[in-house]
Amino acid sequence: MQQAQAEPAARIKAAFERSRMILERKPQVGERTATTRVRVKDGLTCEVDEGSWKFTIDASPKVGGQGLGPDPGVLARAALGGCLSMSYVRWAAAMDVTIAGLEVEVQADSDAAGQYGIDGRSADYREVRCIVRVQSDAPEEDIRKVLDAADQYTPYLQVFRRPQKVHRITEIEGAGS
Repeated sequence: MQQAQAEPAARIKAAFERSRMILERKPQVGERTATTRVRVKDGLTCEVDEGSWKFTIDASPKVGGQGLGPDPGVLARAALGGCLSMSYVRWAAAMDVTIAGLEVEVQADSDAAGQYGIDGRSADYREVRCIVRVQSDAPEEDIRKVLDAADQYTPYLQVFRRPQKVHRITEIEGAGS
């Protein structure tokens, strides 16, 4: 293992083990509610903030946006790809498997007609493929064990795989009776 790779792997493994130990002793520490606020600024352009993070999402001009930021689909696919990438690296460090390079490509098949209520078509993805490219001198069996372990516990892979309860709570200000 090269020095440049050893330091992050050691740091990641220590954090993994520390977090796991804390959560095994006090599972309630891991339970939380994340809150992200999205405000419409102009047309379809939205400002997003959560804690110290602030950024813009928008739609492309061809669908009425201004193209001032990525659209929600880009962010959803990035969340999945990023979560998988981080999980693979975290589990590789925890399992002492050296990964020299890693890339996750997320491909999602959809039908835009579903967003416009055409012919009862669905607005969700029909299929999502995650192509994982790993550079490593480790045995293939070890790499596959890392990927399988990470897939089992990656939050956004679970979000994409399993239905989630989603509730809309509506608060209307200034509406007429």
